[in-house]
Amino acid sequence: MPKLKTHKGAKARFRTTGTGKMVRMKGQRNHFRRRKLAKVRRQYNGKLPVSSANLNNIRKVLPYGA
Repeated sequence: MPKLKTHKGAKARFRTTGTGKMVRMKGQRNHFRRRKLAKVRRQYNGKLPVSSANLNNIRKVLPYGA
């Protein structure tokens, strides 16, 4: 059976934690960032868990993790 290919766009956007959870960054981080409030800019820091509704689709395109 041939190897499964990793989706390169998903590989750049998602990471797997040590416990197997998938995490992502928030969107809207770059465009017009300097005119946003400092509080809003701080909220873009850190990672968020991927919602369970999208988790199966992401695991399909990342067969070996990311």
